[in-house]
Amino acid sequence: MEAPTDLELHALARRVADRMLETGRQMVAAESCTGGWVAKACTDLPGSSRWFRGGAVAYSNALKRDMLGVREATLEAEGAVSEAAVREMVTGALARLGGDVAVAVSGIAGPDGGTPDKPTGTVWFAWAVRSAGRIDVATVLERFDGDRESVRRRAVAAALAGLLRE
Repeated sequence: MEAPTDLELHALARRVADRMLETGRQMVAAESCTGGWVAKACTDLPGSSRWFRGGAVAYSNALKRDMLGVREATLEAEGAVSEAAVREMVTGALARLGGDVAVAVSGIAGPDGGTPDKPTGTVWFAWAVRSAGRIDVATVLERFDGDRESVRRRAVAAALAGLLRE
């Protein structure tokens, strides 16, 4: 499977925009390996300020902790590329950035940094929706093939597509 093109990412972001506008929800993003690309895809659309509040690019563990409230114990025990970390990133994004819907992404885009347990291309995602006084969270682990660019493009596409699954 080839990495999505800019046009395909734009189309996905447009679908997310339509969904947010239809439901009257505001979205936020917490990004690591995508480096703000989810936010870029959203803000490339005119009028995005009506549904996209913003995001946090927390590349280092210190910023994941300080900006998004990821617990040091989680980072030490599970690592930044883990289900536990993205759960805390996504709930931290809702708590600290506001909004009704959030996405979080943390992964190893490569070409180095992988381990036998977490090879290059390993990306964790979390999506959260605030509704009726509670927050529902879903997580997914993906392993993408390809170079750094390909892994990151696929991660952006998966993050956006996950916002359409609710």
